[in-house]
Amino acid sequence: MQTSQGQEADRILRNCVHCGFCNATCPTYQLTGDELDGPRGRIYLIKQVLEGHKPQAHTQLHLDRCLTCRNCETTCPSGVDYGRLVDIGRKLVSEQTKRSIPSSFYRYLLRKFLLTRSLFNPVIKLAQLTRWLLPASISQTIPSKQKHLLEWPEQEHQRKVILLQGCVQPALEPGIDRAAAVVLDRMGIQVVRLEDGGCCGAISHHLNAFDEAHATIKNNIDAWWPTIEQQQIEAIISTASGCGVTIKDYKHILADDSEYRDKAETVSALCRDLSEIIDPDALPVPEQNSGTLAFHPPCTLQHGQQINGKVEAILSASGYKMVPFKDNHLCCGSAGTYSILQKNLALKLRDNKLQNIENGHPELIATANIGCLLHLQGGTRLPVRHWIELLV
Repeated sequence: MQTSQGQEADRILRNCVHCGFCNATCPTYQLTGDELDGPRGRIYLIKQVLEGHKPQAHTQLHLDRCLTCRNCETTCPSGVDYGRLVDIGRKLVSEQTKRSIPSSFYRYLLRKFLLTRSLFNPVIKLAQLTRWLLPASISQTIPSKQKHLLEWPEQEHQRKVILLQGCVQPALEPGIDRAAAVVLDRMGIQVVRLEDGGCCGAISHHLNAFDEAHATIKNNIDAWWPTIEQQQIEAIISTASGCGVTIKDYKHILADDSEYRDKAETVSALCRDLSEIIDPDALPVPEQNSGTLAFHPPCTLQHGQQINGKVEAILSASGYKMVPFKDNHLCCGSAGTYSILQKNLALKLRDNKLQNIENGHPELIATANIGCLLHLQGGTRLPVRHWIELLV
């Protein structure tokens, strides 16, 4: 293909030496043992499509089963940018194949439900009121209504950051962003909330609604740009690592958009994970041990953003004893809407993750992404919290 995406895919494919190291750390390949459920097999399928072969139903199936955890990128000795390649592959396959009407409709409803606050928020409130009527597998994933939320800091500071509010987190766990604002306020950093910004675009992007994703991303850029242009902020942050990695990828997603390409590059360059902003040395010295916890590093943090050890250092500096566990590099199975669309695989990954964590007998589990938090909470009686909430 002579398009810019085709040329980029060709460049990525040329880096792959088919060594198979990626399969050793691919969560889905470990579960199914199917070569086409590993990165090497998926690369083969994408290569076929790029060479002009019409994708079949099994092509879409195996690409759908990919978590996009990017563990393979961390493992790959050749530096294959698999995340970009699978994005290109999914787009090509979606353009050349049609899903069944029920599947397409279900994905459409899922997008609209998660991205429409006027619909999602009332449903969550109702679910919180009726948790005792719901099956345990569902009620455990619905956080109880928080009665005593932290006050949003009103102090102005010279240092400022934009906070992406996201789509579902404000309704499910409103205390997370407030905790981040309080901790940053103590460090002399003001968190700016811009009401026009919303979802990062990841849900639409990963459900192959690319035009919708681009519109969402452009809306965010437009909402942030006046503040960026006036050089009023030093970073754009999100308390969800899944949103953070998506914003850092804006420069790739809008690379072919002449109007927004340069702005997208600027926004991606400004994006920081919350752990990159907080200095462990600036935290108050704890008077006593805060307890034991296991930190589950989301794939979007450790593989997507390549951030390792920062959150653990912050929690250790706050007095927590970190409990290590086996296979902490593997995905928990959340992966955005994956836990809904690929439920069986997602539950197996979650249960494996929780068994490894619980073998160390921590008092609680911490993580850095709302999706991981809810997914893990659905399978354990241990409390699962966002790490920033443990600092207030």
